[in-house]
Amino acid sequence: MKVQILVDNPNSWIVDYAKELEQKIQQLNLGQAKLIFEHSEVEEGDVLCLLSCENIFKKLSLNQYNLVVHESDLPQGKGWSPLTWQILEGKNKIPITLFEAEESVDSGVIYAQDSIDLEGHELLPEIKKKQGEKTIELILNFLKNYPNVKGEKQVGESSYYPRRTKKDSELNINKSIAEQFNLLRVCDNERYPAFFVKEGVRYELKITKA
Repeated sequence: MKVQILVDNPNSWIVDYAKELEQKIQQLNLGQAKLIFEHSEVEEGDVLCLLSCENIFKKLSLNQYNLVVHESDLPQGKGWSPLTWQILEGKNKIPITLFEAEESVDSGVIYAQDSIDLEGHELLPEIKKKQGEKTIELILNFLKNYPNVKGEKQVGESSYYPRRTKKDSELNINKSIAEQFNLLRVCDNERYPAFFVKEGVRYELKITKA
């Protein structure tokens, strides 16, 4: 079985987990695995894993299966950064779905579902670790069952999350830390740190565990 893993941003947080997935596929003799970073490098094969891709991959006919992992109970929570949005909603049990990529975004058949379980204190690196580990688990289980895999159509009404921007990391100086702790948890200290503006001056806050 030929398995390709596409991450189209070589600086993405998921690269380390993609490398781990590549190694485990080889170690478990589940197929020939190859990690790639350009859409143009995708070849004909059996399974393509699209991990945290920032651009839509269009040549879906090259592979029999095109797998995507999305942190929501599809068709609820389509769109951008579903894990972050649900943490901001106060959720600690986040659904995670393995499904087939289609031309219509986040609409393909579902192969498996699980959940990412949080306790409410985890900061972004810990959250991403749980997300990466569960992503690897879902894909390995799919490959272990290949070719005896079957997808189920999504059922229910769709909902969508918008794309987050750096502006979404802004704190309200009139609210307490407790009220905004979930926002602090999901801010990236380097790429999009929490910040607030007071009297026209912008201040950035970085959070770590003592």
